[in-house]
Amino acid sequence: MKYLLIPILIFLSCDSSPENTSNELKANMILSGMTLDEKIGQMAQINLTVIAKGPSKWKSSYPLVIDPKRAKKAIKDFKIGSIINTINGKALKPVNWRESISKIQNFAIDSTRAKIPVIYGIDGIHGATYAEGATMFPQQINIAASWNKQNAYNMAKVIAYETRAIGIPWNFSPILDLGIDPRFPRQFETFGEDPLLVGTLSRWMIRGFQGDKNDTSNKFKVASCLKHFVGYQAVISGKDRTPAYIPDNVLSEYHIEPFKEAIKDGAKTVMISSGLINGIPVHANYELIIKTLREKLGFEGVILSDWEDINKLHTRDKVAKNKKEAIKIAINSGIDMSMIPYDYEQFCRFLIELVKEGEVPLKRIDNAVLRILKLKFDLGLFDNPITDFNSYKDFGSKKHNELAYKAASESITLLKNKNDILPLKNNPSILVTGPNANTMRGLNGAWTYSWQGNLADEFAFDYNTIYESVSNTFGPSNVKFIPGVTYNEEGSYFEMKEVNIKKAVDEGRKSDIILLCLGENSYTEKPGDLNDLNIHKLQSKLARELSKTGKPIILIINSGRPRLITDFEPFMDGIINVYLPGNHGGDALADILSGKINPSGKLPYTYPAFPNSLLTYYYKSSEIQNNNQGAYDYVGEVKNLYDFGYGLSYSKFSYSNLTTNRKVYESLSDTIRINVELRNTSKVDGYEVVQLYSSDLFAEITPDVKRLRDFKRIFIKSGESKSVNFSLPINSLGYYNNRNEKVVEKGEFSILVNNLSSNILIK
Repeated sequence: MKYLLIPILIFLSCDSSPENTSNELKANMILSGMTLDEKIGQMAQINLTVIAKGPSKWKSSYPLVIDPKRAKKAIKDFKIGSIINTINGKALKPVNWRESISKIQNFAIDSTRAKIPVIYGIDGIHGATYAEGATMFPQQINIAASWNKQNAYNMAKVIAYETRAIGIPWNFSPILDLGIDPRFPRQFETFGEDPLLVGTLSRWMIRGFQGDKNDTSNKFKVASCLKHFVGYQAVISGKDRTPAYIPDNVLSEYHIEPFKEAIKDGAKTVMISSGLINGIPVHANYELIIKTLREKLGFEGVILSDWEDINKLHTRDKVAKNKKEAIKIAINSGIDMSMIPYDYEQFCRFLIELVKEGEVPLKRIDNAVLRILKLKFDLGLFDNPITDFNSYKDFGSKKHNELAYKAASESITLLKNKNDILPLKNNPSILVTGPNANTMRGLNGAWTYSWQGNLADEFAFDYNTIYESVSNTFGPSNVKFIPGVTYNEEGSYFEMKEVNIKKAVDEGRKSDIILLCLGENSYTEKPGDLNDLNIHKLQSKLARELSKTGKPIILIINSGRPRLITDFEPFMDGIINVYLPGNHGGDALADILSGKINPSGKLPYTYPAFPNSLLTYYYKSSEIQNNNQGAYDYVGEVKNLYDFGYGLSYSKFSYSNLTTNRKVYESLSDTIRINVELRNTSKVDGYEVVQLYSSDLFAEITPDVKRLRDFKRIFIKSGESKSVNFSLPINSLGYYNNRNEKVVEKGEFSILVNNLSSNILIK
C-alpha cells in the first residue's frame, strides 16, 4: 500500500491536471495510498499546547514557540491532521501566529510520508478571537438585534479575512443554537430565540465566511462550522451541557430548521452538541447524526466533535464503560473528527485497535478521512499550506473597524424613553456609574482575546469604555465617574463588592443626568452558569439608592442575557440595552445618547419580567393564565418586561392598510402577497424593522400564538410614507405534526404586522 504514494504525489504536483478533476477525486487518490495509522491521525484534533514549549501539554510558555520534539511525536509519529485553539487561552501577536503555523505546516509536509497539510481551526466568534489587534465586532446577539443581514455578512467577511491573515483557514462559527433560555450562559453567542431570524442571519454569515460561490480556496475566505447540532440550549436546568428533553417534531420545527437552510447554502463543517437529548448524548446519537444530519438534511461535509466530548461519553454521561467504547460509539454514530484535545495517543491507539477488531468498519474510517482530505483540498491547503502574509494589509484596519461600529450602532436597543428624555439635550452634567461603566471586558464579553474575555481590558486599551466615550462626547468637565459597585475579580465572575454607593448618590444629586451601567462580567460555557437570573443584589441596591436622588436615570444594560430588573425598572427614565457591542460599543452608545445616531435595534429575545415566566414569544395559548380571584382567563398576553421584536426609536412610526392579494387560497403552491403602509410621523429620519407574523388559528397540534415569517429593515425620512411588501409562500405556514411530518392544514390564518391583522383562508 505504501508504494502507491509516489504516483499520487506526482499527480498532485502536476500543473496539467484535468480541470474537471474534483477535489473529491484528488482526496480519493490520497486516501488510496494511506496506511491505517495515517487515516486515524487525520481524524484526530489536538490543542495547540500539546506541541508548544512549556511545562505541560495543558500550559505553554508565552509567546508561542513550537516544540520540535512534541511536534514530531504528534505530527510525524501519530500523523495528527488537525490543531486548534491558542496557548493558555490568550491572544497572540499576528506575527507569532504566522511563524508558528508556518512551522507546523512545514513540519507536516517535510517530515511525514503522506505530506498532508494540517488543518487549523479556531473559535472566531465575533472577531479573530485570539489575534492581538484583530477587529472585534459585536457578539452574535447584537447582530440579531440589528435585524440587518448585511451586518452578519460584514462580520463574517472580516473575520474570514483576519483569520486567514494569521494562517488559519477554518472557523468554528456561526452558532445556530436557539437562544430560548435567558438562564443559559451562551445565549449571547446566538442570533436569539426565533428560528427564522437565526437561519437567515446564519446563512448570511456563511456567505461572508465562504464567499458567494463557496470557494474556500480563496485566500480571504475560511470554512465555516455550524454549531451546535442540535438542541444544545434547550435544556431543562438552564445550565450548560445539561440534559434536554425535546420531542422529535419540536426538534424539527425549531432547532433543526436553521441547520437545514444553512446546509443548503454549502456550509463545510458541523460541530456536534455537547448535550443530551431525551437521555442520549448527541455525540452517541446515530439517528440524529447519520439519519437526520447526513441522510435527511444531506450534509456531506466534516462532522466534528466538541471539546473532549467523545471521552465524556464515558466519564460524564456513562453510556460507555470505558474510553475505548466511547470512541467506538461516537465514530460509529457519525463523528469524523475528534476534538480530543490532549490525550491523542490514547485516541489513535484505541481507534486502530477497534478497526482491527472489526468494531469500527474500515469503510467508516475511509468515509471520514475522505471528507477531511476533501475539506483540505477545498481550502487550497495542498497548494498553499502557508499563508502569504503580505496579502492582508487590512488586518485590523479602519475600514474593518468602521463596519464593526456600524453593527454596534444598529444593534443597540432603546427600551424606554420616558418623556423623550433621550437624546440628551442642553449639554447636561452627567454621572456615569455602575460596574459596567468603565470596562472593555463588559462591552466585549467572552471569546475576546481569551476564552472568558477576561483579558479585554489588557488588549483593547486603545478603545473607549462607556465612561470614556461619554466623557469624549459630552466633555470631561461635564462627566463624572464613580462606580458604586464593582466586580470582585478574585472571586467568581458574578461576585461583586460595594465600593462607594454613598459617594455615587451624593454626586448623582449634583448631576443633571445619571447614567447607570449595570449588567454582567464576561463569561461563557460552564463558568457562566447561573443560580439566580435576577441582577446582582448590589446592582439593584445601587439603582434603588440612586432613584432617591430624584434625578433622571438612564439605565444601560450591558449583559449577554436579560437579567431581571423588574423591581427597579419603574424608577428608570430611560433604558438602553447594549448587549455585548464589542470594542466600538462605548462610542456607539455615546452617539445614541447625543442624538448623532437614531437607535433602531429590536430585541432578538423576550425580556422576561419574572423568574418563573421564561417563555419565547411563540408560546401556546394555554400559557396565558390570569389567576386573579381564582379565575382562569385564556384571553390576553403573557406578561413580559419587553417583548421579542420590541425597540424604540427617536422617530415615531405608524402602520396602516394591511392587505393581502386574496382572502382565499386553494393551492399549496400559492403565494400570499402582503402590503402594509408605514409612515414616519416624527421630525426625525429613522430605520424601522417591519416584522411579518402569522398565526394558525386552529390546528391538529396546539399552534403557537404567532410565528415570525419575514422582516425588512426600512429607512424612512421624516413625514415620509412607504409601502412595504412581503411575499409569503403558503407552504411556509406549515408545521411538524406529532408524526414529525411537515404539513400545511386547511383553515384560517391571521397575517400580523405591528398592531394590524388580516385573516386569510386556505382551502
